[in-house]
Parts: sequence; structure tokens; C-alpha cells
Amino acid sequence: MPAERDRRVIRECLTLEAKGFDVTVIAPRGDKNLKVLPGSRNTRLKPYPVKVYGSGILTFGVEFGWSFACIATRLIGEIFSGRAHAVQVCNPPDVYWPLALALRAIGRPWVFDHHDLCPEVYISRGGEPNKWVLRMLNALEWLTLRTATEVVATNESFKDNAVRKGVHPDKVTVVRNGPSLKEIAVDGDPEEIIAEDGVRKIVYLGVFGPQDNVEGVVLAADELIKLRGRGGWKVVLAGDGESMQSVATLIAERGLEDVVELTGWLNGDQVDEVLRSATIAIQPDLPTRMNQLSTMAKTVEYVGRGLPVVAADGIETRRTLGDAGAYVPTGAPAEFAGMLNELLDDPDRRRQMRKLGRDRFLSKLSWEHQAGPYAAVFERLLAKRLRGRGAAPTAQIPRQRTGSDAPARVDQP
Repeated sequence: MPAERDRRVIRECLTLEAKGFDVTVIAPRGDKNLKVLPGSRNTRLKPYPVKVYGSGILTFGVEFGWSFACIATRLIGEIFSGRAHAVQVCNPPDVYWPLALALRAIGRPWVFDHHDLCPEVYISRGGEPNKWVLRMLNALEWLTLRTATEVVATNESFKDNAVRKGVHPDKVTVVRNGPSLKEIAVDGDPEEIIAEDGVRKIVYLGVFGPQDNVEGVVLAADELIKLRGRGGWKVVLAGDGESMQSVATLIAERGLEDVVELTGWLNGDQVDEVLRSATIAIQPDLPTRMNQLSTMAKTVEYVGRGLPVVAADGIETRRTLGDAGAYVPTGAPAEFAGMLNELLDDPDRRRQMRKLGRDRFLSKLSWEHQAGPYAAVFERLLAKRLRGRGAAPTAQIPRQRTGSDAPARVDQP
């Protein structure tokens, strides 16, 4: 995604800026008028155009090859300008490991921020996976993990995956996804907001991709009509992506325009407004291996506002939500509809779930709990250079092994 749309990358950039670092982001081009990351002090954007978006083996190869060439060219420019003292790479795709070898050869740290399990994403997109493509994706992931100086993982399952593939546990730092407190206009215990017309909103927030099962939310809305009619509730689908057209077509085919709303992509303030006005949030991701091991960014956005969440049962989903979630076994539309119907009829349970979710966010999941361990990775890797530039030395910057630990206090560069 363009940098201005990737909320994790935005938070990481702002965290590094707060620690005194200058940041440049090389990413696909979004808004052509942007030169600096919105909300940042001076994080420079070095975007590149993407002409082809992959949908098959050949087009993915073209897209990944083009991205590699564009990123390599811009990164070389940053190195010769004296700006690239350390590099962080995000995925997908896992094709940038040759650049890691080159940067490490000249003494520059290379940090891999592991966003997605690419082999599992490939399997989850449907159809019979090609065994040779799957082997290639596993090999690329192994190379990406093993060539990094250190790895940043979004949860404990991603850390376990890195360790199984040969990365030393001390070189993996867990930094979870989640909004910061200042992004959320909620004070104290969140109260449920009921619209003037009495319509309760069920919200999905996020990317519309084949693996995200947004179509499942539409089908669940169709099932919910059978249980409680068409009045008093509404499904809001907030986001965009390659499945947007198929979702819109399904809504029209089922005649659900009166109960399902598409908002398109939202900025930070709009996200906050939509979620604060919601009654229930839905995480429709099916319990595939990828989703079992992944923490969805939208899930933490939900609990940050104290929203009760209906989700398919999964390892990392339960670790994130605990009792703030209501779980269904397989993610079938009828299961989602049944659980949504139960929660819409049970305000006491919703109130309890709101409090539990908000408490988990404040005590463990907010970005304030992730920023310290994240910044400490770069302070540790660049400690000698920082001292050489006259920064106050840090006697010892501790390694943070879990994203739930309280942020470490470190000296400012």
C-alpha cells in the first residue's frame, strides 16, 4: 500500500521521529501531491508507480520484479546521499533479501518487519496451490528471515515461525499492531452510541481481499434478515481492495442495498467516527492456518473503541480479544448471523465485552506498549553511530522479547 494508507508504517515512522531519527519511506505511489508523510515532522516519501498488480503467477512476477527494481534504485540513491544508516523492509513480497545482503556487507543494519506469512496468504486466496510456487514462497520467506539483522514480528506466532526457521529468539522483537491512545476519541469506559433512528451498526473495517472474506459479511447480513427482519440494524463495510467489485456485485445480486453500506477507504478521523458509532464489529476471516497465526490490525482498532467483536475462533484472535470476543467455529455466514443476532438482543453482554476489550487495549495492546520495544531495535543497532555523532550513550539498551511488555526507557538519540 502507499505509505499514507499503511497505519502500522505511519506509527513506526512517528515513533522513530519522536526518538530523533530522520525517516524516508519508499513505497508504492498514492497521492501524487504528497512529499511528506501526513502527520509527521519531516518523514520523506520516495514513492514509485505500480503499473501492474498481480493476479496470477506471471503478473505477480512482473509486479514483484518491478517493485524490486524501483526500491533498489531509490535505496541506492538514499545510501549515496548519506541518509540510509539502517533499513527496514516490510512484506509482502519476500523478495528483498538480496538488498539485505548488500546493505549488511557495507555495515548497515537491515530489519525485517514481518507483516504477512506469504506462503499462508497464497494458500488462503483459494484454489489448489501450486506446489512449486508454494516451495518458492517458503524459500523466499526463509531467505528474508535469515538475511535480516533483526526481525520485528507482529505477534508470538510470527516470532515462533521465525525461530523455527533459524532466527535466534534474541533477534526477534514482538511489536503488535494497534492504534495509539491519541488516535481514539474515547475517554474512560466507552458507552454504546445509539443512532437517533435506533439503527444499530455492525461494522467491518479493513482491506477487501480474497483472503479477507468480506463477501462472508454480506452473506451473513442476508442470513440475519431471516432472523430479525430488515429493520433496526445495518452492516457498514469500511475499506477498499481488489475484492471491492465482487462485494458490490454480491450486495446488488442479493438486494441488500438497504442493509449493507459501502463507505470506501477512510482516513484516521473517519475510522474513529465509524467505529465509535458502531454497536458490534465483525472479523470475518476464516480459520485458515494464516488467520490462526495472524493478528488482524482491524481487531485492535475494534477493541481500542471497546467494541464487542464477533470472529471465527483462532489462536491469535483469542490471544488478542479474550472475552471481548464472541466466537463461531467455522466462519459460515449462518454462524456469524446467529451470533450477531444474539449480541444485538443482549445489551448486558455487549456492555461487559466493551469494558473487557477497552481494558485489554489500555493494559496491553495500544501502540504506547509497542513503541518502546520498536524504537529500541534501532537504538540498539545504531548505538555506535549515535555515540559517534555526539548522542548521549546508552549503557545498555535491553532487548524486548514481547510486545506486551511495558516500553523500555531509553536515552534520546
